[in-house]
Amino acid sequence: MPSKLTLSAKVAIIGAGPLGRWLALSAARAGFRVLLEDVMPANLHHAQEYIRGQLVPDGRKNAGPTTTVAKATSAQDDSVMIGVAYVSTIEDAVREADLAIDCVPDELESKLEILWLLDRMAPPRTVFATPTTRLSIVDLAGCTYRPEKCVAIAAEARDLAGNSNAEILLRTTAQTTPETVALVENFWRRLGFTPTFENEGRADS
Repeated sequence: MPSKLTLSAKVAIIGAGPLGRWLALSAARAGFRVLLEDVMPANLHHAQEYIRGQLVPDGRKNAGPTTTVAKATSAQDDSVMIGVAYVSTIEDAVREADLAIDCVPDELESKLEILWLLDRMAPPRTVFATPTTRLSIVDLAGCTYRPEKCVAIAAEARDLAGNSNAEILLRTTAQTTPETVALVENFWRRLGFTPTFENEGRADS
C-alpha cells in the first residue's frame, strides 16, 4: 500500500533561508515534526524570529507578505513552536527523517553536493524532494543510491511561499516508486497545495 506521511512523521528541511523558514512553519502548522538545519547560527536565529513573528495569538495575518496565518489559539501556536527543532548539522536533521527537502541554490554543483550528503546520512527510508526548475530529476536521482526515492519540486521559491491552494508540479522518473509519489503528494496536500506529476522517464543505465 502506498506510504503516507502521518502527523508523527519527521520532515528535515535543509537551509533556513526564506524558503526553508516558510516550509518549516507550514509543515509544523500541518502537524509534522520539523527539523530545520542551517550551518549558519544567524540563519537559524532569523528562522526562529520569523516563525515566532508569524504566530499571532488572535490568528490575524502578520504584516509580512510571505504567509497567511490560519486562525489559531495560543495553545496551537505553542504546538507549532514545539514542532520545529533547529539543528546545525545535516546529520542531525536527517537521522530519523521520513522526508528531506533541500533549499540550496538551484545549481548543479550545489544540488549534487547536497544530495550526496543526504544520501550518505539519511536512513534508507528517507525520501528526497529537491526544488529545481532548471535541472533534470533523472540526472540528480541517478547520482544517489536511492533514485526511486527522489522527486523534483518544479517551482520557484517565490511561487511557493504564501501561495497555498495553488497547483504544484512534481517531477519523477520511471524509477520513482508509488510509495514515494504518495508520500510527497500527501505532504503537499497537507500544506494546502494541489500536486500534479510529470514523469521525465528512466535514467540511463
